[in-house]
Amino acid sequence: MNSSDSITHAIRLKPGQDLRQEIESFVKKEDIKAGWIITCVGSLTSTNMRFANQPEGTNAKGHFEIVSLVGTISTNGSHLHVNVSDSLGNTIGGHMLEGNLVYTTAEIVIGESKKFEFARENDGSTKWEELQIKKK
Repeated sequence: MNSSDSITHAIRLKPGQDLRQEIESFVKKEDIKAGWIITCVGSLTSTNMRFANQPEGTNAKGHFEIVSLVGTISTNGSHLHVNVSDSLGNTIGGHMLEGNLVYTTAEIVIGESKKFEFARENDGSTKWEELQIKKK
């Protein structure tokens, strides 16, 4: 990918903001059709994630460091996973839902391709709407 095919965005969230909601709001505002999380550091007071093969999310309250955030993002749907650690360094991660509230900050860098468009569609390979990659 050459430099004209990609854009880098950076945002900073403040205390009390919802990590997923703010990312999705930014994606919509910037009309990002094919993006990904490059990096994220920060902290949370509340987590909400769905663990592997579980139907519902699991909430936790406390003080957590964001140790990673990864995923694909698009105005057509996003798929995000988050890992957090507690004050003892115990780390847990899963599919990020709404309800991950910023404690002090969340510093997020996002990459965007102008060459592709991401969509979420049921293609029959699973029961979920999976990533479909379309060249522009």
